[in-house]
Amino acid sequence: MPHSTTLQQNQMLAILPTDVQERLCPHMDLIELPLGKVLYESGDTQRYVYFPTDAIVSLLQVMENGACTEISVVGSEGLVGVPLIMGGGSTTNRALVQSSGHAYRLLGQRLKDEFNRHGALLQTVLRYTQTLITQMSQTAVCNRYHTIDQQLCRLLLVSLDRVDGNELVMTHELIANMLGVRREGVTAAAGRLQRMGVLEYRRGHIQVHDRTELEHLSCECYAIVRNESVRLLPWFNKLNS
Repeated sequence: MPHSTTLQQNQMLAILPTDVQERLCPHMDLIELPLGKVLYESGDTQRYVYFPTDAIVSLLQVMENGACTEISVVGSEGLVGVPLIMGGGSTTNRALVQSSGHAYRLLGQRLKDEFNRHGALLQTVLRYTQTLITQMSQTAVCNRYHTIDQQLCRLLLVSLDRVDGNELVMTHELIANMLGVRREGVTAAAGRLQRMGVLEYRRGHIQVHDRTELEHLSCECYAIVRNESVRLLPWFNKLNS
């Protein structure tokens, strides 16, 4: 466990007033989130919320036959476990670690108690929840109307916004599961981007060489979600600056 990891690396925790941090932080545990770890399954009763520091978590909608597709992602800008705070206790999606790293884990009841004080945390969580709703609705539209190439560009950009640098660790199979498409389609789309010099793919590592062109090739969905995140979350622009 890296000693350099601090609560301030989660942007939502960092922006909270000192008194809120002092009530929550003593009850948080720093945990490792390896690639592919499932934080909760569809229908599970949720006990904990997670504040990623350097990990990325995908929220996936799961079908009866086991097929799934990504509906939103969470990085150091937010938290995993919003349904617990909102009173549902469970959700129909799966939370899967897309990019390995760490997170601070907190018993959900602790966060609910702070949320019910109707103070700074309430406003912060509500604004963050609106960005998740935007992500989910725009992803649904994107999956219906845009090509695999455009969807891949959007997914890569959303992930890049939540990591340091321009490298991502994800396999074609993982990307295919997140997009809800066949792996062969992802391989073909990634190959086209590689031939254009936009990125380079080697053994599960994606190095983006031309982010500007990646944004140009993406559909409007990425810009809509990012702009809404910047508007609602004062700390979002700092993530990849």
